[in-house]
Amino acid sequence: MLCVQIAGLCHDLGHGPFSHMFDANFMKKAIPGSTWKHEEASICMLDHLIRQNNLENEMVAAGLVLPEDLVFIKELIDINAAQHQVENNGARDAEVNGDRRINKPFLYEIVSNKRNGIDVDKWDYFARDCSYLGMANNFDYNRLLKFARVCTVQEKKQICFRDKEKGNLYDFFYMRNCIHRRACQHRVVKIVEEMISEAFLQADGVIEIKGSEESTFRISTAKDDMEAYTKLTDVMFQKILYYPIPEENAQNIMNAQNILRNVMRHKFYMFAHETKPFCSKMSEEEITDQVVIFITERILINQDPLDVTKVIVQVVTMNYGMKVNNPIDGVNFYSKTNPNEAHLITREEVSLFLPNMFEEKLVRVYYKKIKGEEAEGPEEAEGPEEAEGPEEAEGPEEAEGPEEGERLRVLDDQIIIILKDYLEQWYQEKAMTFSYSLTIV
Repeated sequence: MLCVQIAGLCHDLGHGPFSHMFDANFMKKAIPGSTWKHEEASICMLDHLIRQNNLENEMVAAGLVLPEDLVFIKELIDINAAQHQVENNGARDAEVNGDRRINKPFLYEIVSNKRNGIDVDKWDYFARDCSYLGMANNFDYNRLLKFARVCTVQEKKQICFRDKEKGNLYDFFYMRNCIHRRACQHRVVKIVEEMISEAFLQADGVIEIKGSEESTFRISTAKDDMEAYTKLTDVMFQKILYYPIPEENAQNIMNAQNILRNVMRHKFYMFAHETKPFCSKMSEEEITDQVVIFITERILINQDPLDVTKVIVQVVTMNYGMKVNNPIDGVNFYSKTNPNEAHLITREEVSLFLPNMFEEKLVRVYYKKIKGEEAEGPEEAEGPEEAEGPEEAEGPEEAEGPEEGERLRVLDDQIIIILKDYLEQWYQEKAMTFSYSLTIV
């Protein structure tokens, strides 16, 4: 039990600045092809804390057996990351918890449940996020715990639930979808994450983070040294914002600071459009590439192609936590009359009102421009030109300046309209062709 409690307490130690933004957005751009996840850092950070605070003796005094129980705690956090870490520690360490995985596999379903996604990690953030967002949490975890028990299913012990709790479990997965839809995946939240990631990318390589043994790291490589990674908190926002302008890479820091100032002033990149939901087996990267090509091939600005770097395409996936699958298909239920035998249930046994699809995608497009930004620049620059204009007959040039400014300002508005039109055209021509049909089961 102590191992499970420690795993629950420490499973998110590895989160970087601004939580999932760091590994899901920033790290993927800073290190293309990176598959690094914060769970890997959680395991490394746990080792670091134990080592730095000399906790081995206290862990043994509390009844833990080392290294077996420590490996087990790491496996509860993320079994794949834990097994990868011990690959080079010898066969004994790698297989130290083989008996637990065979005889007590249900313990691996408490903190991070890979089988059906029902775990205390979600219960925790449901309660916290709903409280801060002012949302009602319809899922009752206290009730579910009363009706949870371990049953043997196909010779494996699993956490199962009373059959009458199937509706409560659908509320659990629906609650997850609501939080993601109304908060985590909200279009303003996503563009703020995009802008902060962009600022981090500009500052990456300029700001140095001190690690162990006098070593220094970039923001993107601090994960390789836990001493440096402990300093990588949300405070990085302020550190970048007030960082002294260096002689080298000055423009990078100024760009990063300008982005963060815009975030603080709620001056976000311009939102163009969002498609209707659709279903697709294509990856988010494949859809993004397809939308970018579709749009940029059709838009010309002053006879030049649209700058791809100014178009932000986001593919947002909404689901019940198990991608396209019905998560209840991985849950076994027992009955009051037969509490020791659990089995799967069909959707018809629950309700006819259940969703037919459990995942949908939608595409959002933003234009990387702060509204009104272009208009301010020409006005400031035109002051000196007005003074020189009458001397050398520069009157026409004065007239052209504001007109160009007006054209730029109108052009920005036109781009938003055009981006909207072409995204809708892509949706009609492309999304519908690879969207698999909705069928009533």
